[in-house]
Amino acid sequence: MTDFLLLSFIFLIAGVIAVPIASRLGLGSVLGYLIAGIVISPVLGWLGVDVISIQHFAEFGVVMMLFLVGLELQPKALWEMRARLIGLGGGQILLTTLAVMAVAMTLGQVWQIGLAIGLVFALSSTAIVLQTLGEKRLLKSDGGQGSFSVLLTQDIAVIPMLALLPLLAMPELADLGTEAAHGADPLAGDDAHHGAGDDHGTSMSLTAGLNGWQTALVTLGAVGFVVVGGSLLTGPLFRFIAAANLRELFTATALMMVIGIALLMSLVGLSPALGTFLAGVVLANSAYRHELESDIDPFRGLLLGLFFMTVGAGVNFTLLGENLATVVALTLGLMVLKAAILFGLSLVFRIRGADRWLLALSLAQAGEFGFVLLSFTVANNVLSAALSDLLLLVVALSMLLTPGLFILYDRVIAPRFNVSEDRAPDPMPENAKIIIAGAGRVGGLIDRLLRAAGHHSTVIDYNARRLEIMQKFGVKNYYGDATRPDLLAAAGIADADVLIIAIDDRDSITQIVEYAHKTYPDLHIIARAIDRDHVYDLWYHGCRDIIRETYDSTLRMGRSAFQALGLSKEDAQAMVDTFNAHDRKAMVAVAAVHKVGVAAHENDEYIAMVAKLREEMESTMTPEMEAIRNGKRPA
Repeated sequence: MTDFLLLSFIFLIAGVIAVPIASRLGLGSVLGYLIAGIVISPVLGWLGVDVISIQHFAEFGVVMMLFLVGLELQPKALWEMRARLIGLGGGQILLTTLAVMAVAMTLGQVWQIGLAIGLVFALSSTAIVLQTLGEKRLLKSDGGQGSFSVLLTQDIAVIPMLALLPLLAMPELADLGTEAAHGADPLAGDDAHHGAGDDHGTSMSLTAGLNGWQTALVTLGAVGFVVVGGSLLTGPLFRFIAAANLRELFTATALMMVIGIALLMSLVGLSPALGTFLAGVVLANSAYRHELESDIDPFRGLLLGLFFMTVGAGVNFTLLGENLATVVALTLGLMVLKAAILFGLSLVFRIRGADRWLLALSLAQAGEFGFVLLSFTVANNVLSAALSDLLLLVVALSMLLTPGLFILYDRVIAPRFNVSEDRAPDPMPENAKIIIAGAGRVGGLIDRLLRAAGHHSTVIDYNARRLEIMQKFGVKNYYGDATRPDLLAAAGIADADVLIIAIDDRDSITQIVEYAHKTYPDLHIIARAIDRDHVYDLWYHGCRDIIRETYDSTLRMGRSAFQALGLSKEDAQAMVDTFNAHDRKAMVAVAAVHKVGVAAHENDEYIAMVAKLREEMESTMTPEMEAIRNGKRPA
């Protein structure tokens, strides 16, 4: 017990001290965790801590992160990404594998070893890249979306890689494998042992002893269970848990779901991260999406922080010192090669400007799954233990250098593109009275409506590709991130009459509303709300003109339903107007008792207000609707 507490305290105090310092210096939390791991590595070595075992445990943070990413990505959006998944992601894996293979063969390796190294180095770090893109609010940009597409494709590609690597086995390594493993560095040896045993050598499998088609059926059945079970069982399960009225049970249930799905995917030989991502996509439209997200996110953050620290602590500095020039040359060569390939692919897929560099630099490193694949290659006599130890250092060092590439992007590349292209932000027109944040489906249509009435609006959007397409149709908008106060100031928010927030990111909408209302309290703000809970959050932050993104279309569909049931158009509209009036009144009443950050089912005032409004609805609105249906529509 004492050992566990001491180890936990060491990791926690290292993170608590290093990360705030790194963040204040503009280095980002990931680099802070990596530095913390490097600093405490001598202490862990002195205590005899098995860092690799801790790393395998902490890798579950990646699984949780992909589950949360899936929750934010609806199936339709995933389908729309198919071209980038296949072309951009598949192209990156294929070209990187072939290029690394060619370099390895040039350096004297046989093609089997070259191919194995190419497959390992084709992967990038999902944990570092998604965490950093999220922190810097770059995930929604073209470069961020491209990076996500590549990372998702890489996670899918791990499955065929695991099937292919044993076919590259070198018979001459079979007799030397055990001896080499014992002679290698203890840290790398532990990695080989734990990576192969923990992830791929387990005797627990639902496909053991099955032939090809049977394995395929079991695998498809597992995926089908995740999809169907996620759609049908989540609601009844959470309603059952809600009966206990205990917050910790919701957290336990969320963890149970993620761990259970990861376990099922492991038992059928699939990637746990891929399985939980799929489950997240299935649950993206669930009423419990935000509850799941809030329950899982703290564990995700802690485990990822622990994982980054183990990467820093796992660097074998003795072996690195003995092969410093070789390791540094291989690491830099790999990162330049991957960045060049990604930059070339960005040209093909029309990713422009600074986003092109963001894609190239963010994915230039090797990934955390490289630790597992290298261990797997040693266990299957594809690579020697000595070569694997050297390549492990390349993987670790490339991950350590990645936060530096993001700093390079932020401080050198992005500002240069801002100046050279006048795109971040664009020069804003003077005397702008209407500012629209977002030029997508909602913002673009609002702009057309206003211009048709003779008004001129300043439309700001962060998607350069979208703006270029619109410009070809004669629509002039302005590039920039509307969450930035300096850009809003440049757009003339101080003198504006109306600010319309039409972007589709919940957190960004809330951030803009909070800033604009506090700084310009007399400004009329019209904000797009993602759902009912978001309405209450925006109301809390001062916005009083809130438009639910699907509400009006819902009312129109309801009116059509009434007409299909035999009512006249006028009576159908009267019933919709009656409902709308009561609903708006109820929204204001509930907003008064809403507490930001507190789930609705845990807010006693909220529950009481909803119950009261339900009674009022039954006593007032229902009779009014009945009267209209019976031909007694009020004048």
